[in-house]
Amino acid sequence: MAVYQGPDGPDPMHAAAIDDAAQALLLAWDVAREQVTPRLSSVQLSALLAVERAEGINLGGLAAELSMLLSSASRLCDRLVASGLVERVPGRADRREIALYLTPASRAVLAELRRIRRQSMTTVLEKMSPSGRAALLRGLSEFAAASGESGESAPAQTA
Repeated sequence: MAVYQGPDGPDPMHAAAIDDAAQALLLAWDVAREQVTPRLSSVQLSALLAVERAEGINLGGLAAELSMLLSSASRLCDRLVASGLVERVPGRADRREIALYLTPASRAVLAELRRIRRQSMTTVLEKMSPSGRAALLRGLSEFAAASGESGESAPAQTA
């Protein structure tokens, strides 16, 4: 296994330190999720976010997006439909294909989740120096770009 020692190469110690520091961010997200969606599992939330990113996604696309079997995605979708969070609509091109859409209830849940999460993050960010906040934003933006995320409005598991 190659270990990069160059000045610009990734250092395994940096990865470990970042992993440890990221726990605070993940905890803030989990706390917000529990406040807003205590009965939604993380997989259900991931499904809502996937449908939000690709309105009209079909069941196969959702399964691929979540890296799960089609049958598992179908059962997950059944639960979200029963909860009033996802709507199934026959496809426009092929009526046998089902398109998935968020409901007004799920849009409200995601908006509230983001509001609480951002409020929590603001509280922490206020304790940081302006240069620390700028460095964090710059680093996270670059990290998102490197991982293939746009970082704009798409949640990173985001909501």
